Amino acid sequence: MRRTTHRLRTLGTLLLLLAFAASLVPNSLNSTVQTTSAASREPVRARHGVVASINEVASKVGVDIMKRGGNAVDAAIAVAVALAVTHPAAGNLGGGGFMMIRLKDGRTTAIDYREMAPAAAHRNVYLDKDGNVIKGEGGSIEGYRAAGVPGTVRGMELALKKYGSHKLTWAQLVEPARVLAANGIKVTYNLARGLRGNNDYLSKYAETKRIYLNNGNFYNEGDLFRQPDLAATFARLQRGGPNEFYEGQTARMIVDDLKAHNGLITMEDMRGYVAKEREPVRGTYRGYEIVSMPPPSSGGAVLIEMLNILEGYDFKKMDWASSDRYHLMTEAMRRAFADRAEYMGDTDFVKVPIAGLIDKNYAAQLRKSIDPNRASTSEQVKAGKPTGYESDETTHFTVVDAEGNAVANTYTLNNSFGSAAVAKGTGIIMNDEMDDFAAKPGTPNMFGLIQGERNAVAPRKRPLSAMTPTFVLRKNGSLWFTVGSPGGPTIINTVLDVITNVIDYNMNIQQAIDAPRIHHQWLTDELVYEPYGLSGDTQKSLTARGHKLNDKQRYLGDCEGIMIEEKTGFRLGAVDPRRSDGPAGGY
Repeated sequence: MRRTTHRLRTLGTLLLLLAFAASLVPNSLNSTVQTTSAASREPVRARHGVVASINEVASKVGVDIMKRGGNAVDAAIAVAVALAVTHPAAGNLGGGGFMMIRLKDGRTTAIDYREMAPAAAHRNVYLDKDGNVIKGEGGSIEGYRAAGVPGTVRGMELALKKYGSHKLTWAQLVEPARVLAANGIKVTYNLARGLRGNNDYLSKYAETKRIYLNNGNFYNEGDLFRQPDLAATFARLQRGGPNEFYEGQTARMIVDDLKAHNGLITMEDMRGYVAKEREPVRGTYRGYEIVSMPPPSSGGAVLIEMLNILEGYDFKKMDWASSDRYHLMTEAMRRAFADRAEYMGDTDFVKVPIAGLIDKNYAAQLRKSIDPNRASTSEQVKAGKPTGYESDETTHFTVVDAEGNAVANTYTLNNSFGSAAVAKGTGIIMNDEMDDFAAKPGTPNMFGLIQGERNAVAPRKRPLSAMTPTFVLRKNGSLWFTVGSPGGPTIINTVLDVITNVIDYNMNIQQAIDAPRIHHQWLTDELVYEPYGLSGDTQKSLTARGHKLNDKQRYLGDCEGIMIEEKTGFRLGAVDPRRSDGPAGGY
């Protein structure tokens, strides 16, 4: 029955996307695409506030916080800790990420709570005696040695202190997550499938198998899943505040268990973790301001570089699903990802030419290298020369409150269920974020990304990321929509797809998220597309131009977004049909 239900749900999603794509096809390839009637689902409409996340229960937690007087930042913190219970593949206390905040007065900031490398980490820490990258246990992908120092708790603390409403305390914001962990959550179809699908990975470690696989008996859809160890951790965090995680009993439990399994993190590493506030990276696309995450995320700069390249083409004269559009987008992706591999890293350690990468004159130079009729090869495309210096499993959520404050938050454990190692007695899954460094510069990581010397492992350094929480502003400077996604390197291109869908093709936020996506990351030299995402004719046309199409289609990302309706001020919340458990929450 569950297999049949899964097929029906998948078929329903595919039919939705196909019907939506068909609704966008104009009578002529040269005609302008007009605003469409609703061929996809309508977004959730809310007069006051809305939360869009992968999990309906977590979204409702955020809505309840706003109803009690909290602002968007308060709600985001409550959602983040709730997702550690309801979405353990990526929601976390043991990972890190990035939070973009835009206040009602227009001030915008970026909070970097990315994990940091332990002091014992060094450039060759994940290489064997022959200089080869270590696979499996002891490497950068799985197990206790793969974890960087977690940043989520410090990031939420910084956001609350500086930008919270101060109407609700830290303990009050953590309480919904504690209750969910203690009383149990109803296992959703997606959670049951995710746990069962990761059986081999999660079975590697006894503590993880005990908690998340029910000692090998598996949780089924509809079962009650209690997490008493995690509930006890939340209770300690309520009593002792965020410092408890980094200096108290929880910190000692994490460090002791990692030390027993050859991990790298020490109490000094935990005490030394710092979340940082950074200046967002800004650009424009067709007159609309784009505000996104700066390094150590590559997302904002790479996104703006691609948009700058594409700004030179008139997409309104191209069909939304045409090979003309997909060809140009692929070429922009190819060039920007080549620059990502060469130049990106933690700006606290290396110089990154952000100003040059997002300069429109630089984009014009790159545009000249694009043949409108023929694909480049990634062997031909090398990193450009900008001037001047300045997972597949992650989860994104976004919040807009009644006053107009907005949060776009992307955080992760890196791999699905992180390193698969749970720190004994805490219920906390540890990240495997050390794989986002270049363990051996020039060698692909688990996402196939090539990364350069600027992202080599170093003590207390933050690994490069692709997370791209983004705000798009109207031409009058007001917030238009906010969007982000999980998906490892596909994150940046997912956000690119959605932004161009809205601006160039007049889609609402739900239509833009539902629409099929493409992805190219320079190396490997292949165009990835979704099942039923490209028509047969489009595939043939792209192949004839020289593009190499990946023959293993897969769904890309899990985008969540909120749009402000200009005439009414209503908040339109949209979640992705690819993974989300339910609709956005609003009131």
